[in-house]
Amino acid sequence: MAKRNAPEVNAGSMADIAFLLLIFFLVTTTIETDSGITRKLPPINDEEQDPPPLKEKNIFIVLINSNGDLLVEDEQMEIKNLKTAAKEFLDNGGGQGDEACNYCRGAGDPKSSDNPIKAVISLQNDRLTDYGIYITVQNELVKAYTELRNREANRLYGRDFTAMVKDYKNKADYDGDVDKLKERIETIKDMFPQKLSEAEPSRSK
Repeated sequence: MAKRNAPEVNAGSMADIAFLLLIFFLVTTTIETDSGITRKLPPINDEEQDPPPLKEKNIFIVLINSNGDLLVEDEQMEIKNLKTAAKEFLDNGGGQGDEACNYCRGAGDPKSSDNPIKAVISLQNDRLTDYGIYITVQNELVKAYTELRNREANRLYGRDFTAMVKDYKNKADYDGDVDKLKERIETIKDMFPQKLSEAEPSRSK
């Protein structure tokens, strides 16, 4: 009896199906990416310039040690109170003459900042500081600037600063005058410039 050869299986269609499945998974699969903190770096300046002199009272020092303790102006503070303390410093308005602030609503303490333009917040941390705590502290400081900017934007233009920035980012869908909107945003930024200095991490002994 003659031996019968087994029929061959056509694998061409299987290859097509595998290729289509591969394309399907490539199109539908989402890859998670780590999101960082949005910060605009200052432009590179080739000319070496001496930094302008700063009065000690115009610097608000915020320190996070290796244990996660928050020290503000050498005094321990809870993170929940940091935003209020930062706003009081930025909005103090203790300057006189040319350094006076006519829109500040603070206490006018001569021992605190002269005006928001001169005020600098210095954030310092230890190399062993927990990253989550560092980000939380940074966010509270940014909130202080944002709330003060919203206050002045509402006073001058009747709307939040954050809403104005959002409209400008989506200016293709904005119905108003984009140039005027940009000018108003820059005006508020000039009133409360975000001078948040982040010092290089140190290692406490």
